[in-house]
Amino acid sequence: MRQLGRRVLTPLFALSTAALMTLTGPQQALAEGSGAIAQDARLAGDRERTRFIADLSKKVDVNVFALGNPYRVIVDAADVSFQMPKGIGNEKRGLVTAFRYGLFAPGKSRIVLDLSGPFLIDRSFVLGARDDQPARLVIDLVPTDEETFLARLKEQRSKATETETVERPQAVEPPDDAKPVVVLDPGHGGVDPGAKSANGVQEKDVVLAFAKLLRKKLEETDRYQVFMTREDDTFLPLKERVKFARKKGAGLFVSLHADYFPAEIDDARGATVFTLSEEASDEEARALAAKENFSDAIAGVELPKDSDEVVTNILIDLAQRETNNRSVVMARSIVGELAAKGRLHTKQLRSAGFRVLKAPDVPSVLLELGFLSNEEDEKQLTSETWRERMAGAIRDAVDNYFKQRMAQAPF
Repeated sequence: MRQLGRRVLTPLFALSTAALMTLTGPQQALAEGSGAIAQDARLAGDRERTRFIADLSKKVDVNVFALGNPYRVIVDAADVSFQMPKGIGNEKRGLVTAFRYGLFAPGKSRIVLDLSGPFLIDRSFVLGARDDQPARLVIDLVPTDEETFLARLKEQRSKATETETVERPQAVEPPDDAKPVVVLDPGHGGVDPGAKSANGVQEKDVVLAFAKLLRKKLEETDRYQVFMTREDDTFLPLKERVKFARKKGAGLFVSLHADYFPAEIDDARGATVFTLSEEASDEEARALAAKENFSDAIAGVELPKDSDEVVTNILIDLAQRETNNRSVVMARSIVGELAAKGRLHTKQLRSAGFRVLKAPDVPSVLLELGFLSNEEDEKQLTSETWRERMAGAIRDAVDNYFKQRMAQAPF
């Protein structure tokens, strides 16, 4: 592997699945330690050469690579915490339209740069602290044509495939006397904040707080084993959320979100329940699924190819019909409880091709708790009183669902 600390004569792409790249000479291949702090970041240059600079408390090893569709630069590092100025990342300069940062996995931090067109990573390196200057991560980007970009991306994928192992998780069959397993999935997290209200309330924080309360209420019944796909501000790719539910032998998967509508329809209020379908039930459901499915791209995960989607749709058609029927039963149970105890955006069940609901053997629903774009909903989403009432209603919906399931067949 070429070391970026040496002089590089031609632009290059780095491998996303390779070991962390050494950004200094061979005598300094190991990181100087974990626990670095990213304190600030900025952009410089123009469209002919754009430079991204991040100030660090100390030198770290990073892995820098590119993704397309959409165009992104990904920077991964171990154990970096972010203490950036508020609002940073919205600046547009040169090739970069925005950037974001956060936890991508336990012990792994990520920065994602959005770019406006095809590009090459010309140079990337980390400078150690010197005198009164902090350590710095520097990435230089230059424009290129689409053909060159795709060729380099193909090389990157080819090399990554050589070391990639494919794991196909099987669902776990629980013992006959086991409690039903419920998996709660707080959407977004880490580098992917989700929706954001005008007052700065972030979807990832709202749904995590609600999921913890709902888990508490479910566990207090002593009728369920409850797991959460994430328990802190960490990102988890959509397919990993599905895999997690299957490994736990879930009898029910509930993905939690909080929607955001544009200003012209910001009077939209209340909860909405969605299930999986190949064809969206309506345009609003289709648009929401597209936005939620784009969560991986926001966090710097490569989206599945069209052929992957075709295979998935075939699996839905052949293997998931009974699972989908059970998902609809759960969705109706939630609607019934919220109609009596909460507020619904609509009583109609909606459906679309949500990737996070595509476990072929786990009944799954996606619940939008409310609209962060609506001032009244925002107040409720951050209200302990409202969360208590809402979590109690969802707990009752889960009870009703499993009562029906256990009266008919094993869960």
